[in-house]
Amino acid sequence: MKADHRHELKTNELAEWLSNLPQWVTANLKTIIAISVLIVGLAAFYIWRIYDKNIVQVREQMEFTRLLNQLSNSKAQILRAQAQGRDLSSILLQTAINLRAFAQAANNDRMAALALIKDAEARRTELHYRPATVSRQDLIDQINQAKASYAEAIEKSSFNPSLMAKAKFGLGLCEEELGNFAEAEQIYRDIAANPTFEGTVAAVQAKHRLNTMADYRQKVVFKPSPQKLIRPERTEPPQPLIQIRPADTNQPADTNLPVDTDRPVDVDLDAQAPSSVPEAPDGIPAERDPVNTPGK
Repeated sequence: MKADHRHELKTNELAEWLSNLPQWVTANLKTIIAISVLIVGLAAFYIWRIYDKNIVQVREQMEFTRLLNQLSNSKAQILRAQAQGRDLSSILLQTAINLRAFAQAANNDRMAALALIKDAEARRTELHYRPATVSRQDLIDQINQAKASYAEAIEKSSFNPSLMAKAKFGLGLCEEELGNFAEAEQIYRDIAANPTFEGTVAAVQAKHRLNTMADYRQKVVFKPSPQKLIRPERTEPPQPLIQIRPADTNQPADTNLPVDTDRPVDVDLDAQAPSSVPEAPDGIPAERDPVNTPGK
């Protein structure tokens, strides 16, 4: 078949398809709309994933870092205030509320689980930073809130053994805070025996807690310090006041001034008396001249 004939046949087929296009669109309108919506949805989803990865996640990471720094700075601020006699331990509760709100809105489960763990830690720490005595009811209420945050963190960290072990270890600490040492020991045993948690920091902490828990259960009573004996201060008699006046040699010679006969005079005989013994060249004193000797 010649090339011209083939081109003519293709042109006729295209013209025939274009002439039947309106009828084909009318007959397949629903299918065309569905495919168009699907294509637009896939494109929008792809664009959103790029935006979420590059902008939203970075924004969440920055916000989470800010909250962690706020938690650390709050502890230092509370300690400084306690040195000045003020109680600012309540700011830890506000930080805990912010961390929980972030965990509920976060798109990343790993950051959400860690935020819940830090939320529970802040609530437990606030109890220890209070200068006043914590009532039993306040202790139970706040520790229960911490336990709820740890339990939610365990659900969100099923993919991360390190975070899950950390959250379970926090539950054990909560049981210790409430005085349930048997429950705490069981939690620590489960963590230490779980091969999934092998090599995590929480597993090492759980083993150490099992070995030292007996020490924590004992009540520590500090022995009162012995009172120091207060000795009376020694009173010494007052010493006489000694007045020191300048020597007469420091005053200018004036024959018109009256002479104080009661005043001692320091006289340097060696400085005033001239040497009458001449020295020999070798430093040996020479013999006195009988002619020039006074009194002869």
